[in-house]
Amino acid sequence: MNGDITFFTLFLLGFFGGGHCVGMCGGLSSAFALQLPPNLNRFGLIVLLNSGRVASYVLIGLIVGLVGQVGISLDDTRLLQNGLYLAANILLLLLGLYLAGLSAVATKIEGIGRPVWKRLNPLLNKLLPLKSATACFGAGMLWGWLPCGLVYSASLYALGSGSAVDGALYMLAFALGTLPNLLAMGWFAAQLKGFLQKRSVRLAAGLLVAGWALWRLAVFFVPFGH
Repeated sequence: MNGDITFFTLFLLGFFGGGHCVGMCGGLSSAFALQLPPNLNRFGLIVLLNSGRVASYVLIGLIVGLVGQVGISLDDTRLLQNGLYLAANILLLLLGLYLAGLSAVATKIEGIGRPVWKRLNPLLNKLLPLKSATACFGAGMLWGWLPCGLVYSASLYALGSGSAVDGALYMLAFALGTLPNLLAMGWFAAQLKGFLQKRSVRLAAGLLVAGWALWRLAVFFVPFGH
């Protein structure tokens, strides 16, 4: 996969998937905001929670990138990478259609991670109510494992990178893309959620993501300039 354009793709995935992020994580984010530790202001809470979430995404990228690195080293071929590239972009296309309100197929894919979340959710409950900066960061890290189709798509890119370092960097790019929406969610949740749930906004964002996925697939099957 082309490095620079993949970073940009993943950043856009995180950014334009903002409506999905707010829908999936908005309730959790609001719940955290109602449990401010006495020694921490709202800004500190938001920063620590999202720092923990970003750290989890980078860890996921490191793990799946390492798995890809081992797999590709054992089988010196581009077949695996090409398969992952196709899977990542097909999932990205489905997510774009979901964001646009045109298809719900992507929501079924999110169910894959529910068994993992069932095991992690009790750990999150033990940290609540949040009473320290450490608990805030830990809650953010657990938040990063919430089942999410956007994360799955980004993880497939990280897996296909064939490198633990690149996988971590790919997920970092995705995480940075999600930050504007989720940081803003911490400040004016109701207004942002209302805007992102507008039919026209969802349609535009979803079609942009789906269009990007189609372009990436077109480049794969019909290399332009050759």
